[in-house]
Formats: sequence, structure tokens, C-alpha cells
Amino acid sequence: MGRAFVYVILGGGVAAGYAAQEFVKRGVSHGELCIISGEPVAPYERPALSKGFLLPEDPARLPSFHCCVGSNEERLTPKWYKEHGIELILGTRVKSADMRRKTLLTVTGETISYKILIVATGARALKLEEFGVTGSDAENVCYLRDLADATRLVSVMQSCMDGNAVVIGGGYIGMECAASLVINKINVTMVFPEAHCMGRLFSPRIASYYEEFYKSKGVKFIKGTVLTSFDLNSDGKVTAVSLRDGSKLPADMVVIGIGIRANTSLFEGQLTLEKGGIKVNGKMQSSNASVYAVGDVAAFPVKMFAETRRLEHVDSARKTARHAVAAIMEPEKAGEFNYLPFFYSRVFTLSWQFYGDNAGEVIHFGDFSGKTFGAYWINKGHLVGSFLEGGTKEQYEAIAKATRLKPAIEDLVELERQGLGFALTASQKPSSSSSPPPVAGSSNLVIEKPLHAWYATAGVIVAASVAAFAYWYGRRRRRW
Repeated sequence: MGRAFVYVILGGGVAAGYAAQEFVKRGVSHGELCIISGEPVAPYERPALSKGFLLPEDPARLPSFHCCVGSNEERLTPKWYKEHGIELILGTRVKSADMRRKTLLTVTGETISYKILIVATGARALKLEEFGVTGSDAENVCYLRDLADATRLVSVMQSCMDGNAVVIGGGYIGMECAASLVINKINVTMVFPEAHCMGRLFSPRIASYYEEFYKSKGVKFIKGTVLTSFDLNSDGKVTAVSLRDGSKLPADMVVIGIGIRANTSLFEGQLTLEKGGIKVNGKMQSSNASVYAVGDVAAFPVKMFAETRRLEHVDSARKTARHAVAAIMEPEKAGEFNYLPFFYSRVFTLSWQFYGDNAGEVIHFGDFSGKTFGAYWINKGHLVGSFLEGGTKEQYEAIAKATRLKPAIEDLVELERQGLGFALTASQKPSSSSSPPPVAGSSNLVIEKPLHAWYATAGVIVAASVAAFAYWYGRRRRRW
């Protein structure tokens, strides 16, 4: 028994929803496309799970956060897929994939064939057992990766109001869940091995700001150590957490956020893997021409840094999905994917955005005792990364554009003095003159503007002049 489709999206997360929307925009025919998902619901905006879904009052619930509301577009409910002739094969796991025969085999024994496959399998949460610690199956130990996890987390939270929660991990999941637990009137202690929170992205000074803010909300931090074991009662519930430094913390619930791993096992030995994911080119195409990969599972070339990266963020999932569909449907028009890495978070009353790379020397700016501050990262003489907390829409757009320009920086002291003003100036459109606009306050900060546009304009002028002369000369010859 089997079914055949022209296009198959394997995976039902954020990337799948945005890919489906892009297929419809580009005129996919009814019956050509299907989505296979292990989850029982249509694709949804996963960031809601660690934010609105965990709120104690008026929490987000489906269908309110189906794709693509995260980018302020239409909500793709199950009805939408049906109206556009897209088959949703939900609650179904694929146990094997044959890239040569272009077939997928589900756990129920059904064979699904395709002409073009988009792999959007995302990533799974790392489990404690992978680090030699048992206890993940305890009733009050929670992970957060999908809707089922979030539903279970809410249930556990509601059962231990005013109790003690231990959050293991200081990254995205740890920080966002800790904030939600506090809002739910639960006492929170965060435990992680790094010297500060968000160690993969934040500088120590930026991290210190958020840690102090969390402390003002009652959150405690224990850094530089890890979980080693649980104390369990006769009901199999965790009552305490033991740490490597010898301390023991009382716990009514535990949230684990220790990272993720891309789901690539179906494709090992069949596709080229790199950076923990499926290696693709600038059109999101894998080593097999009929297979594309998007989202957390895709390792793609980041042009501005001239290297392959695998990025674990919703913005990357949305944009890689759209680009892959564009490359599939209109290959002659689709160029190389040119992505500016982007990360963001919103916790309590705070909201930050980061663009580019946190490589090189960091220059902080703004009022770290106030609401708006930021940082630039300078690598090999160029601005390669920008961070801003508490910015306006226009300010965030400015730091994004400035980062993409990668301006040359010669005076770090002057850059620090100008702060956000540098990005606002650097992001302005070039003037009509051939020289770049000056940077306010200093001649030592240089913004390198590409000269291609000037050369192109000059070339057009020269060509037009030659053509005009040829026309005039031809008419004179005819008169002679």
C-alpha cells in the first residue's frame, strides 16, 4: 500500500508551515503536496510554547498560533490545507528513507513516494540519559520541544504553585521557561555549567544585566556545576536535585533545557552531513538533487561569513523553507540564499535582538542601568555582529542593516562613543553623490560601500554616449 506525491515535506514544525504557504503562493496544484508529521496537529509557531503557552492568564492555545501568524500572515489551520489540496499525514513517524528509490516507509508500513523531498525534521531535545543521568521519566521532570511537552509542563506547573522549580540549563529554553515559572508564582533556581547565562551568544556584561534582572524577580543562579542525580519519593516524583558541587536543591518540579540535536538519522549514509545537520548549497539542495533540507536540520552556506553553519532559530527555519520552495518551483529565478543570522527573545518586560556573529572583540554601548543598551562585535577590522535590548522597530532595522554592510572599523573608542548612533548612520541609504555619507563625529570610522553600483552607472553612461555618437556619425555619413 502506498501513495505518491510530487512534493513531500517530512516534518511538521515551523519550516513545514512556511514551506507549504510558499508552495501555495507559487501555484502548487491540488494533490501534489503532502506533509508528514509525527505530531497530531498542523504546523504551528514553536516559539509560543516557551512564551504565551505558559502564561497563567489567557494563555495561547491552538489554533491561535498555527503558522504563519509569527510573521503576521494568515493562519494556516487544517481547513486551509484542505482548501488548497495539501495532504496532512499527521501522527505518523517515518522509520526509513530510501533516497535512491525516492520513497519513505512509515511505522504503519505505508510507502510514500516523492519526486522532490524537503527534509524539515528539525531537532530533538537532548536527554539527561545522554549525559549519564537517569530520571527523565519522572512525573515532574519536564522537557520543552513540542506541543505535548508544553501541555505536560503546564500541568506540572499548575500542580506546584508556590513550590520550587529547578531549571537545568542557561540557554533559550532555560531563560524563557524560568521567566514563565516566575510569572506562575513558582520559586526558581537555575543551574548551568557556564560562567554566565546564554553563553553561546551573550558577552559577560550583557549576561550580567539579564541575571541581575532575573534576580530582582526572585530567580537564583548556581553556575559552574551540573546535575548529577535526583532524589525520588515512593511515587516516583523528584523531591530534590543533587549537583556536582555537592549541593542539594529541593524540587517540586524540574525543567531540562540542555540543548538539541538535529534529526538526521534517516539520512546517514545517504546524504552528506556537516555541522551536525544535512549539508546543502545556496538553494537548500542536498548532495542528492531531489532532496532539500530546511530549518534546524540544514547546514547551509552563510555568504556574509563565507562558511557553512547550522542555525537553531525560528527565523532561519522560516526563511530557509521559503527559499527552498522558491528554488524548487522557479530554479531559474532563485538565487543563492543570502541570510543574515538573527536571534531574539522576549522575557518579562525585556526584548532583545541579535544580528550576525559574536566573533572578535565586543564593544558595548548604551545605559546598562536603564532600558536600552547594546553591543557590536568587531572581527578582522569589520563590524560582524550587533545586539540591542529595548530598541524600537527602526533601531532594530538599523542594526540589522549595518551588520549586513560589514563596515570597516578603525577606531573602537569612537565606535563605543557613537553607540547606537553609528548603526543609525551606517544604515542610511547612500546619497546621490559617488562618495559615501560621512559618519557623524569622526573621520576615523570608515564605512566601506560597494563600488559596483557606481561602476555600473558609469558603464551605462559610457555605453549610451558611444551609441549616441555612432548614431550621429552614421547620419552624417549618409548625408555625405
